[in-house]
Amino acid sequence: MNKPLSASPHALDLARRVITIEADAVRALAARIGDDFLRAIELILACQGRVIVSGMGKSGHVARKIAATFSSTGTPAYFVHPGEASHGDLGMVTRDDVFLALSYSGESEELLTIVPILKRQGAKLISLTGNPQSTLAREADVHLDGAVAQEACPMGLAPTASTTAALALGDALAVALLDTKGFGEADFARSHPGGSLGRRLLTHVRDIMHSHASIPAVREEATLAEAILEMSRKGLGMTGITDESHRLLGIYTDGDLRRTLQKKLDFNSTPIRSVMSRTPRSIAPDALAVEAVQLMEQYSITQLLVVDEHNKLVGALNMHDLLKAKVI
Repeated sequence: MNKPLSASPHALDLARRVITIEADAVRALAARIGDDFLRAIELILACQGRVIVSGMGKSGHVARKIAATFSSTGTPAYFVHPGEASHGDLGMVTRDDVFLALSYSGESEELLTIVPILKRQGAKLISLTGNPQSTLAREADVHLDGAVAQEACPMGLAPTASTTAALALGDALAVALLDTKGFGEADFARSHPGGSLGRRLLTHVRDIMHSHASIPAVREEATLAEAILEMSRKGLGMTGITDESHRLLGIYTDGDLRRTLQKKLDFNSTPIRSVMSRTPRSIAPDALAVEAVQLMEQYSITQLLVVDEHNKLVGALNMHDLLKAKVI
């Protein structure tokens, strides 16, 4: 029987070496990018069509990810397999597009086959290679240098540091474009409507707040006993205190109740205005729910009252509402 394989201490050393080599490769890019990078940005900004990203093998996998990152950050893009491109898929490319070709050697036969057609169509070509003297680099309108000192593979064969560097350059392009276009959180949310990301970025306070009859509120003339009864009925651990025009004057919370108990007051005769917390933290209904989370964390509170532009009480919410809506 063959002896079962087991990890050796050498595996940890090798793993650390791989991470160090790849980190150094990415770090070296920062000092090397310059005018060519800016020209690539300008080409993409001027693009009236889409960015088509392509590559073979491992470069193809990186190209797919770069295209996905572009698309999710405001630069419409898609991946085209270079082998399929020469068998019909090149019909998807127009003169208004920018073609981003990835090949570490810069001599990928599948990519070089379609370069003349791209040129004839009038599409702009950006190449990302590890060899500035390669055919693909020379034929490109802009070349991005993704060369690395060495691969992390002990044999120097498997694309490792080179693909990591290419991925980092793709991310750098996407983020630079995002910033130049003023692409913000709301734009990001529109392209990520599903899952927790969309909920965090698109949910507003008005979407989750308690409103109308479910708002815990009493008038300033109410007694402490009436305020506690209102808190119990509405179950939010608080009640707002308003004037006759429903403008917010204060708040009374479970924490205030604990402090009041120590004073041994008469609940039936003590007016709520004498024990309420004045100028409570509040938020507008059109604010994002994540802003409510930020306020609660900043001031170490678990409830918020919602007021309109006239300081009228229009809603209430607590941490449980935010958790239920999966905003946090």
